[in-house]
Amino acid sequence: MTEFSDAQLDRYARHIILREIGGAGQRKLLGASVVVVGAGGLGSPCLLYLAAAGVGRLTIIDDDSVALSNLQRQVLHGTSDVGRAKTDSAADALARLNPDVAATLVRQRLDVANAAALLAGHDVIADGSDSFATRLAVADAAQALRIPLVSAAVGPFEGQLATFRGWQPDLPCYRCYVGNAADVDGATCADAGVLGALTGVIGSMQALEVIREIVGFGTSLAGRLLLYDALGARMRTLILPKDPGCMGCK
Repeated sequence: MTEFSDAQLDRYARHIILREIGGAGQRKLLGASVVVVGAGGLGSPCLLYLAAAGVGRLTIIDDDSVALSNLQRQVLHGTSDVGRAKTDSAADALARLNPDVAATLVRQRLDVANAAALLAGHDVIADGSDSFATRLAVADAAQALRIPLVSAAVGPFEGQLATFRGWQPDLPCYRCYVGNAADVDGATCADAGVLGALTGVIGSMQALEVIREIVGFGTSLAGRLLLYDALGARMRTLILPKDPGCMGCK
C-alpha cells in the first residue's frame, strides 16, 4: 500500500477525513485513469475538479483551439491562451493546480473509427462533447469496453447529467435514452447561447459523479437522469429504464 507524502496528506486532508472516502478512497483516486472528451464549457470544470481531487491520470481529448468567445464559460483557459490548442492550455492549467496529475493530450476529433482505441484502458469516461455524433461514438465505445460513462449536456438554461453502465442487465446504455438521435441545425451554443455559469454547475457535478464511480460512495447516478433548470432554480431526477429493444445493449 503506497504511503501518502506529507504534501499529499496536506493537499487531500479534506478528502481523507471523510468517512466515505478516507485514505483508501484517496488512493483509488490517485491510481485512477479518467478520459475527458472535450476541454470546453463542461470539460473545464470537470477537469479542474478531477485534478484537484488527485485523479492520477487524465486524458484530454479535444481538437479545437481556444477562442475569445470560449472564455465566458471555459474557465480552464485564459485570455493569453487564445489561439492555443485547448489540450495544451488545459494541461498547463492542471499542472499549475496539481503536480500529482499526469495529463495525456489527444488533439484530434473522436469519431466512430478511433473511439475504442482512444477510450480503452481508462477507469471512467467523462463526455462533455457538443454533438450527438460524438456522444454516440463515445457511448457505443464505452458500452463495448464496459467502462462507466458519465455524460453531461447543457442547453441555454438547462443541464442534464447521467451515468451509463448499460452492459449490466438492469441498467440502460446511452442509446436506451437517446436512440439514434441526430444533430439539428441551429442547436449549438453559438446559435442558441448558453449561460456560462450553468456549464460550471453541470461540469462540476460531472466531476463529482466520476469521483463517485471511482471511490464508490453514496448512490450511483446509473439508471437515473438528473435535470437542472437554471431559469426556475429547480432540479429533479428521473428514472431511466433499460430499453429491451435497444440495439446498443445487444
